[in-house]
Amino acid sequence: MGKIALVTGATSGIGEAVAVSLARAGYDLIITGRRVAQLTRVAKSIENDFKNKVLPLSFDVRELSQVEHYLGALPSRWQEIDLLVNNAGLAVGLNSIQQGVIDDWERMIDTNIKGLLYVSKIVANLMIKRGSGHIINIGSIAGKDVYPNGNVYCATKHAVDALSRGMMMDLHKHNIKVSQVCPGAVETEFSMVRFKGDADKATNVYKGFEPLVAKDIADVVLFVATAPPHVNISDVTVMPLAQAGVSIIDRKQ
Repeated sequence: MGKIALVTGATSGIGEAVAVSLARAGYDLIITGRRVAQLTRVAKSIENDFKNKVLPLSFDVRELSQVEHYLGALPSRWQEIDLLVNNAGLAVGLNSIQQGVIDDWERMIDTNIKGLLYVSKIVANLMIKRGSGHIINIGSIAGKDVYPNGNVYCATKHAVDALSRGMMMDLHKHNIKVSQVCPGAVETEFSMVRFKGDADKATNVYKGFEPLVAKDIADVVLFVATAPPHVNISDVTVMPLAQAGVSIIDRKQ
């Protein structure tokens, strides 16, 4: 087998685009996601288009028992993971703190923080055994600043920012790189999930300007992943031209 990359949340959006980009670059892939049909579609598409080996694993990163079951008992040939892209994450709701929905909070905290931790612990130990590896966390511009009603989502992405820096300190002595890629406004399923299927609200998020697309972030992830061995691109923030800050967007209409 060639180099192996594990991409979480690979059923759509940034995760799918990253998986495709890495496959094109020659990586064999472990891809994860909760939606079996979409995960299967992505796996078959990559296998057909690039002839890479793909191991699709359908589980929920929020559930420690599932993460341990699927990643803690990988077939031996799939344990040689060179690259982990912690992409699984979401925003749910857009409420002031006093009107927050507890289930929304728990979904974000469990996915964006705890899911990243569960996956990273298992994979980091596999990388330590090999004496090399690279972990790329998909953060957010919301991990650099905050915006009204984004309270808990922003808090989870600030946690990813802190965890990325802490992981780099813990793992660099094991020859493991840790990087973070922080997108600004990217048009994916993100807003449809945040607004729980309300297409009008989701569309309005990107109205009046040209947002990034998933491939833009995948290109940056590939650039970070393929830097020379002595180079660690530790933190990258990527915004569309129309965006100058977490809530500063030049809308033309």
